[in-house]
Amino acid sequence: LATVLLKNFVLEGFGVGLETQALLFAVFLALYMVTVLGNLLMIIVITLDARLHSPMYFFLKNLSFVDLWYSSFIAPNALANFFSSSKVITFTGCAMQFFFLSILATTECFLLGVMAYDRFMAICNPLRYPITMCQSACTRLVLGAYCGGCFNSIVQTSFTFHLPFCSSNRINHFFCDVPPLLQIIACGNTAINELLLFGICGLIIVGVMFVILISYGYITVTILRMRSGTGRHKIFSTCGSHMTVVTLFFGTAFVMYAQPGAIESMEQGKVVSVFYTLVIPMLNPLIYSLRNKDVKEAVQRLGQKHTAIRRMCSGGEAVTHL
Repeated sequence: LATVLLKNFVLEGFGVGLETQALLFAVFLALYMVTVLGNLLMIIVITLDARLHSPMYFFLKNLSFVDLWYSSFIAPNALANFFSSSKVITFTGCAMQFFFLSILATTECFLLGVMAYDRFMAICNPLRYPITMCQSACTRLVLGAYCGGCFNSIVQTSFTFHLPFCSSNRINHFFCDVPPLLQIIACGNTAINELLLFGICGLIIVGVMFVILISYGYITVTILRMRSGTGRHKIFSTCGSHMTVVTLFFGTAFVMYAQPGAIESMEQGKVVSVFYTLVIPMLNPLIYSLRNKDVKEAVQRLGQKHTAIRRMCSGGEAVTHL
């Protein structure tokens, strides 16, 4: 029996009636579609518009890339399971899902810290900014974020999936996450795993938050010294978008992973998980595009170019027809 249970898990999802399942399916599908469209638009606009080829938008493009894949590792499988009778996921599939989700979530955490440091250098040290945040430095910072994500994911995945899963194969969740795995199906001693979860995740969250708070502390002092109201407004607009994203991401991450007792209520955990796996990746591009004048203008330019190309093609077809 233990061998069979090791081969497959069952994702129980939300365990509600068919009408509620249909409603949740529609909500998940809408959230995922907006997430894909919004983040793809950000990536395309930043890539194609030369005016957005700066460190801030380079980091923002990577944030959109991470958000796009983060939701894509969860939403399609969750949507398929809403009307599936078996809701089975293989042991390997569960481990792979957990592995990549850990990489992407941790990478996003580090990226938000890097983006705060970028704003600190741009506002507080504008003369040194072009040298400090050159293209090679930005690339190294992004690679460092991904490497940090890989390290945390390797540690968490290896320790979690070496546990003796023998009490049950039913996961009270809609994707493979460490809290339900530790609380429900692991029959061995999970004390080390919980220590690693709260220790490493807590250290990462607190460390990155420390960088963000220090950066914005210096930024606040610099803003208060400024005499130009226009300059203040532009800085508040850019930093306000970032701080909104930071608050949403770290608030949910802390509730879910970085405090003892966070994994006690799986029903509450599901709601929080929907928020940070689907809602936040959907909101990020909306927050940055709606509150950022440069992005809105870039989207307009891209739309104008697309319209002009269509008109040229239509004119060419008309000439050919004549």
